[in-house]
Amino acid sequence: MDDRYMSKLSPTIDFWAGLYLVIIAVLSVFGNMAVLISAARRISLLKAPELLTVNLAITDIGMALSMYPLSIASAFNHAWVGGDISCLYYGLMGMIFSITSIMTLAVMGLVRYLVTGSPPKTGIKFHRRTVSIVISGIWLYAGLWALFPLLGWGSYGPEPFGLACSVDWTGYGKSLNHSTFIMTLSILCTFLPCLVIVFTYFGIAWKLHRAYQSIHSNDFQYGNIEKKITLMAVSISIGFLIAWIPYVVVSFWSMFHSEDQGLMNPFITLLPCLFAKSSTVYNPFIYLIFRRSSWHELLRLQRLVFCCSHHGSMPAEEAKVEGEMVKASDCTIFGDGIDTTCEGSIGAPGGQRGAATMTVG
Repeated sequence: MDDRYMSKLSPTIDFWAGLYLVIIAVLSVFGNMAVLISAARRISLLKAPELLTVNLAITDIGMALSMYPLSIASAFNHAWVGGDISCLYYGLMGMIFSITSIMTLAVMGLVRYLVTGSPPKTGIKFHRRTVSIVISGIWLYAGLWALFPLLGWGSYGPEPFGLACSVDWTGYGKSLNHSTFIMTLSILCTFLPCLVIVFTYFGIAWKLHRAYQSIHSNDFQYGNIEKKITLMAVSISIGFLIAWIPYVVVSFWSMFHSEDQGLMNPFITLLPCLFAKSSTVYNPFIYLIFRRSSWHELLRLQRLVFCCSHHGSMPAEEAKVEGEMVKASDCTIFGDGIDTTCEGSIGAPGGQRGAATMTVG
């Protein structure tokens, strides 16, 4: 096996890193699923800016499902699994989801800045069609940057510790091709979005400060809602920046000190990478804090998984008896033995399947 794909860490560190990623993956999937289920339950009531939060949940769960299993397998294997092909795949997915996340947060900041402080009837309004087009543009933008290394501009490569792949930061300075790609990528996909996030939320804070000084008594409710939504967006953005800044710092150190890679302990390069992956957990739980209905959805999802797996393995007659005993529970089994909270999990007579009847707590 290529030495670049061999872990530079001890088997013990690899094991704990893999266990950490398992926990992060599970929390990310369940947390973001709760956000998506909550959004799906009230799809007709979603405001246009809320689609950005939904998009953020999609990117987080996409990263958890498409990337973390490969990282976990590599950590427990004490070497990267799959060689060059899986490394390209991992780098591609990482580029798409990370750029989509930061661009979504930047657009979210702009939207909140334009909306904050404006009266609900006369202020700036964003239609769902407009936001949907912007979200599509974000995905195309991220996909384009992810394809550049495959087309010859820049490249993907293994991380210094050997258990992950990303942009080959060490290629900076070795050729004009790598230097121009990394510098352009850093400016357009890191620095500018971060500046937009920082300055828009400073602007929001100033607008709220001025608005609350002159707010009328009949606008208190609107002001509280505005403050709550803005705090949620600020918290999500700050969490993302805090999670990714250490990784960016180490990556830029690698850019300008490619000859000194051996001087940095591989464990030091591993920590920022693991910390950055935790960003997929922050977003849904911040959202859950500000939207209690989503928290109930998360608990209901947990009960649903247990309940469906339990009743799915029971004979129809036993399920019928069980249903009479748990009529008040979240997983109701009706007289014909069909679990209507588990869509398609238990076949109904005649080949039909039960319909989902989840409700927000």
